[in-house]
Amino acid sequence: MRVYISADLEGVSGVVDGTQTGETDKEYERARRLMTGEVNAAIAGAFAGGAREVLVNDAHGSMRNLLIEELDARAELVTGSPKPYSMLEGLDEGFGVAFLLGYHAQAGSMRGILSHTYTGRVFQVRLCGRPVGEAGLNAAVAGALGVPVGLVTGDDAVVEEAAGLFAPTATVAVKRAVARGAARCLPPSVARQRIEAAASEAVRLPGRPFLLPPPLVLEVTFVRSDQADMAEMIPGAERLDGRTVRYQHEDMRALFRVWRAMLALSAYV
Repeated sequence: MRVYISADLEGVSGVVDGTQTGETDKEYERARRLMTGEVNAAIAGAFAGGAREVLVNDAHGSMRNLLIEELDARAELVTGSPKPYSMLEGLDEGFGVAFLLGYHAQAGSMRGILSHTYTGRVFQVRLCGRPVGEAGLNAAVAGALGVPVGLVTGDDAVVEEAAGLFAPTATVAVKRAVARGAARCLPPSVARQRIEAAASEAVRLPGRPFLLPPPLVLEVTFVRSDQADMAEMIPGAERLDGRTVRYQHEDMRALFRVWRAMLALSAYV
């Protein structure tokens, strides 16, 4: 089986503050090593469960966070940005299961470490009427390709979010959110042990793809109305109110590209 890993940073154990997540931040080098350690645990678990190939996509920020020289040599890495499919670059119909590693809760979550949805410009995203974050959006794209999400790791808020939306086979809460910038964290060694075991289970029992029946409706509520002004410029987009833009399509993969275009346009204000 071919295994795909989309790796984010905010959901890694020990990461709780924005000063750990950017390239110029004082704790960034430490955080990226913690991230690489959890990814290596997932790779090891995938191969233990029977994987024959693992592809890792660096899915955070600049997408140049994972230390390739410290990455398990059995896996390949997609790194750098921009990428057409962003957090899911490299995923195709040939993969048997996808892992969402180090993920965080959606924008507006009551709890959730460093919660947001792709960017701070987004207040809320709804897919077919249901609020979703990065985990839900990405699981829907994977589902459109016939690939189930078998493992989600991060804080307890994103684990609960994923379980209620697309029910991955395995989850690992590596920390429990106390507030948006505080958590009760597992020691890295313990977090990695649990991720490795869960990854092995997810390869053996990958579950079912997250499939949504068409027509697929995306509604994005931005933080400011001028951001919605820009997103509305996409042909076919519909303005619902001062901050919300709606788009409908039959294909989740095409809808995801519209989502990416909305984000890009909203940055130009």
